[in-house]
Amino acid sequence: MASQKIYAGVSLRETRDRAGLSQRAFADRLGVSLPYLSQMENNHRPVSAGVLLKLASEFSVNLGAMTGRDAERLVIDMAETLADPLFNGIPPRADLRLAATNAPSLARAFLDLYRAYREGQERLAALDEAIGAGGHNASPSSWEEVRDFFHYCDNYIDAVDRAAEHFDRTHPQPTPLERAIAALGELGFEIRMAELGGHAVYLREGRQITLNARAEPATQAFQLLHMLALESRGDLLEATLELARFRSATSHDIARLGLANYFAGAAMMPYGRFLAAARAERHDLERLAHLFHASLEQVAHRLSTLQRSGNRGLPFFFVRVDQAGTITKRHSATRLQFARFGGACPLWNVHQAFETPGRFLRQLAETPDGKRYLLLARDVTKSAGAFGAPVRRFAIGLGCEISHARDLVYSDGLDLGNLRLFEPIGVSCRICPRPDCHQRSVPPVDREIRIPNDRIGPLPYEFS
Repeated sequence: MASQKIYAGVSLRETRDRAGLSQRAFADRLGVSLPYLSQMENNHRPVSAGVLLKLASEFSVNLGAMTGRDAERLVIDMAETLADPLFNGIPPRADLRLAATNAPSLARAFLDLYRAYREGQERLAALDEAIGAGGHNASPSSWEEVRDFFHYCDNYIDAVDRAAEHFDRTHPQPTPLERAIAALGELGFEIRMAELGGHAVYLREGRQITLNARAEPATQAFQLLHMLALESRGDLLEATLELARFRSATSHDIARLGLANYFAGAAMMPYGRFLAAARAERHDLERLAHLFHASLEQVAHRLSTLQRSGNRGLPFFFVRVDQAGTITKRHSATRLQFARFGGACPLWNVHQAFETPGRFLRQLAETPDGKRYLLLARDVTKSAGAFGAPVRRFAIGLGCEISHARDLVYSDGLDLGNLRLFEPIGVSCRICPRPDCHQRSVPPVDREIRIPNDRIGPLPYEFS
């Protein structure tokens, strides 16, 4: 930590304001001089390791946020947004980093404005189509606003996570499904099993819940715990949502379901027990799925949420894509950030997982910024439990920076020191600078395009 220059003036000022301290009193608590504090708050000097430790111990500050992960997310998001032809190219990365570090509220307001612009464009397009078809226009989606809420919370909601851990301690039944059934029984619900059509997991009629006997136990448990959160932790969910200040009732309702899902996953895999098991099993997804009666996707997603201050797990990224390459879930606690618009880089092994069902794929990869990762991919099939019933297929991807790779069982047998084994990947073609990628779909918007007339290569254009 000491070797990394951390400029966090905004976070320092916000911490001081929350504590209700003057600059002098804050400087005394941190053990620094008043001029030194003033220089740090104005980003004229980096925050020292000693100050970071004081902030964590005295003010319970999340060091992950202080060390620039939020700023890096903002930089990536602004770069992708500014790649839109609406703008005149992408400013230098140093300028974006200054904005993200010194004025994060302004940077987020810019992202909100652009998202509103895109929604307006999509609404107009839908209106044109509806008028042409004589139909009615639907309201715009609020999924992106909710997705950003979890994204900038590091996909970790402390109050909900701790409530789920408390639930686990007070319900000693051996499996999540048994714990969920017992807890709902305490609330007066009657649970029974029957075969339901399609992908429905349960049917609720008053205080009676019918579980689909065809559904996997992990899915049954998750949905019952989701319902339990809505029924018995509503005040907690609403208090958390109040802090988010969503712009619409639709976003609020979507986020409420998301928080209930968060509780369900955390109750199935309570933080302390799950983190200890993950370390002991070297993050073996199949072993963890067996130990916690969970699915592989649930385990992979949970690994990406272990960001509790003072007891963090490994920083993972997690992604789920469908067969069209569309990202349907995404989160990153690493420096690798996903594209806000469009699909994942086609060179990622997550796309190949559909070709090798039932197998884990490993990939050593390097992003354009020189960071190296160990990537893991696996297909996920969700059957309705009957011949001829529709099957939902996804692929999940999990990855960490190469410095943590030895803590994963999946690194065994890989030559992590051989740089030639690392495949070049990107984030989005629109902002990827690699000139020799044979899978590029569109040219980068911030580069001048040349059309060669003396040769034909993999791409019909060139750029610097």
